[in-house]
Amino acid sequence: MKRTQIQLDERTYEALRRRAFEKGCSISALVRELLAHALGARRASRRPTMRDFSFIGAGRSRQDRFSPVSERHDEALEEALAKKRRR
Repeated sequence: MKRTQIQLDERTYEALRRRAFEKGCSISALVRELLAHALGARRASRRPTMRDFSFIGAGRSRQDRFSPVSERHDEALEEALAKKRRR
């Protein structure tokens, strides 16, 4: 991605700022989208939604004595690395 700088009159900037707020995105993201559309470029991929992440939480793991591993992951990693060093 390349960085650039543009100057806008106050009216254009306010309209851009308002539309970005309404869409829930940054001004930069909106400018990229508008320019891509105006120049006929391929539209950027859509924003991910929660449906795109339905696989999260689908699996199970053996947590053994590190339960809950979400809180004790550093200890589990330390032990795994120590075992690897001993080999």
